[in-house]
Order: sequence, then structure tokens, then C-alpha cells
Amino acid sequence: MRDRSAPRSRRRFLAGLAAAFAAAGCGRRPPEPGTIRLWFTYGGNNRKVLLGLVDRFHREQSAVRVEATFQGDYFEGLIKLRTGLFIDAVPTVSHVVGEVVPYLAAAGALTPLDAIGSDTLASLVPALAQPGTFLDADAQPTWALPFNRSTPIAYYDKALFAERGLAPPRTWQEMREVARALTERRGEETTRWGFECPIDWWFWVAMVGQAGGRVIEADGRVSLGGEAGLRAVDHWRAMIGEDRSMKPPPGRDFNAWEATNSDFLARRVAMIWTSTAFLRYLEDNARFEVGCAPLPSDQRAAVPTGGTFFVIPRGIEGEEREAGLTFLRWMMQPAQANEWATKTGYMPVSRPGYEALAAEGYYQTHPNDRVTLDQLAVAQPWPWSTNLFRVQREAVQPRLEAAVRPDADPAALLAEARKAVPG
Repeated sequence: MRDRSAPRSRRRFLAGLAAAFAAAGCGRRPPEPGTIRLWFTYGGNNRKVLLGLVDRFHREQSAVRVEATFQGDYFEGLIKLRTGLFIDAVPTVSHVVGEVVPYLAAAGALTPLDAIGSDTLASLVPALAQPGTFLDADAQPTWALPFNRSTPIAYYDKALFAERGLAPPRTWQEMREVARALTERRGEETTRWGFECPIDWWFWVAMVGQAGGRVIEADGRVSLGGEAGLRAVDHWRAMIGEDRSMKPPPGRDFNAWEATNSDFLARRVAMIWTSTAFLRYLEDNARFEVGCAPLPSDQRAAVPTGGTFFVIPRGIEGEEREAGLTFLRWMMQPAQANEWATKTGYMPVSRPGYEALAAEGYYQTHPNDRVTLDQLAVAQPWPWSTNLFRVQREAVQPRLEAAVRPDADPAALLAEARKAVPG
């Protein structure tokens, strides 16, 4: 059963939380001079790496102190940031999912970051920075700076593939064949699934692109890919229902991502799609050799970029804003960008940093890290649309899981999603 009330419930929660804070007399209290507040939404290993970088920032200089506070997952952090904007209780620096940047910028919720300097902006990997991530963003001020940037990639159990004489699939058809070959059953019980993937907007967008479509057309019309959007859903449905090689949806949002990773590590599934963000975690915790491969193609190869951008909310001024820019400028430098990338699996956002890693032979000894960078050649920019995030969270995501169920009518659900797009 679809949860049609989810977007409305989130809005009620946000409004209620804001009212409670306002009634309590809460507002923004600037940090002590020379101190900035950083809100972050990384857990596990990635949280450890970020806090290690903050500690090193403190060791290397004494002018700026960073108070870093964990705010839950991406979407929990965004709710808190939006609430903070409503009641004027925001951090100096936060990070947000890329899809919400156009909306926040148009709402006047962000501080332009061009003052970080042309040298820093010119040093960023073009496809990962704001102008390369979004179409027609060149005319915009710099609202957001990249740091934990990613593409979806395929992870596979190299030993299982070798046992069956299989190679990572290059096409959707090969994907179905490989997943069937790797699925094992004992009677009616499936003891190992060939494939698993969170039923998530990001992976669906990847398949829409692979099928030759786009979610939002060049003229701004929200098509949800048209026939390509339906073909993407039908591909999942065929693997779940006809082939019985794809594990049915394991949950929603980040619960699904965690379940997918756990199934892979436990060898309950031979191949998964997830983010490059989990590369170090999966390599470090698997009791088998982990391989990575590009996502397979249909009409073409295509992936979206993902992850989050650093932003400075509106209202951050004077010395506090300059302190925030000092920290962000330091984080964009090659040493920090490379430490983050090599210890997590995210992509290095510093072009000189990436070039140094390549020259040192890092990608020859770490071929899995190379996969997501190579996919930048087929990365499709997001539209600079203020509706993009709401299309994701209010129109598409609540209906995707229902669309892959055996008794579903995917065409009707996608039509319903198009009608649900905010005006």
C-alpha cells in the first residue's frame, strides 16, 4: 500500500517543529568569535574520516575552530536545516543533496560562495562542481561547493563470478542473464539472489538515462522519462517477478541502502548497485574480494551524479562567514580532497588532487576507485529546476516501491506521479 500521506506528514512535522522552536523563543545564537558550526550527515567510516579532517584542520591553524554536529541521514539533516532557516537557527556550514540546491537558491536560503576565490573554483573537477552538475547553471552565483560526490556503481563478488565464469554485465540483457545464473534456491527458498538494488529515485534516474530518456525535459516539462521511465521500472519488475533473480525491495530510503550492503557482505546476494560512497566500507568489511564495474547500458550508458554539496545558509555574515569560507577553502585543497576520497570511496573534487593520484599510480593499485571516475564521461547533468527535489521526494519516490510489485500498474503510477508534481 502506498504511503500517500508521507509528503504531507513531513510538511506537518516541519511546521510543527518550527512552531515548537519559535514558541520556546529559540533563535540563532552566533558562535564564539573564530568558531563555526558545521552540520554533517555522514555515518560510520565516513563520519570518522570527516572528523579526522576537522582535527587536522585544527592542528594546522588556530584562527578557526569547527564545532561539528551529526544531524542524521541526508534527509533528516535537510529537515533540520529547513527548520533552522524558518526560525533563524542555522549552522555556519552544512551540506545538502544536490537535487535541492536549485530550490534553496531560488528561495533565498543560501549565501553565495563566489568569495571563496576564483583559484579554488577553477581547481574543482568540472563535472562535480555546480556548473557541471546542473544544466544552465553557468549564469548562477556559486551557491554550493562539491565535496562528497558520487555516482552509482555495480559491486560484485569476484569469487562467485569466477566460479561461474561470469563477467560483470555490460547491458540490461546481460544483467538479467548474469543475475539468473548467480541465483540459487533450495526448493522454494532463495538462498542467494543474483542482484539487489534499493528501489530508489537515484538508480531509477540512472536507468531512465540508460533507456534514452530524461526525467525533466530541456523545456522544463516533467516527463519522468516517458517510455524510458516505464522501461526502467519494467526492467526491475522483470528481474523481481519473471526471473526471480532480484531480491524484492528491502526497505525505504537509507534503510534500503543499509539492507542492500548487509546482504552483499553476508553473501546473500552476488551483485548490487549502490553508491561509490560505500566503497571503502564494503572492501574493508567483506570476507571476499569486492569488484566494481560501471552500470550496464540499454540504449546508451548513463549515470547521474550524487552526493552532497557544502552550503552556507543565508544570514551568515561578517567574520563568521569568512571563517566558514576559510574552512571550505581548506577542504577543497588537493590534500584534503584526496584524503576524503581515498579513505571513503567518494570522488576527489580537486582536479590537481585527482591528477596527483593518477600520476602516483593510485588507480592502478585501486581499480575499484577508478570506476566511478570513468563514469563521469557518461554522467548526465541534472536540470537547474526548483522543482527537482520535490519531484524526487513527493512525486516519484513514494510510488517507486509500489510500482515494482507484481500486482502494480506502473504506467498508471507514473502517470499519477506526473500529476503529483508540484505546480
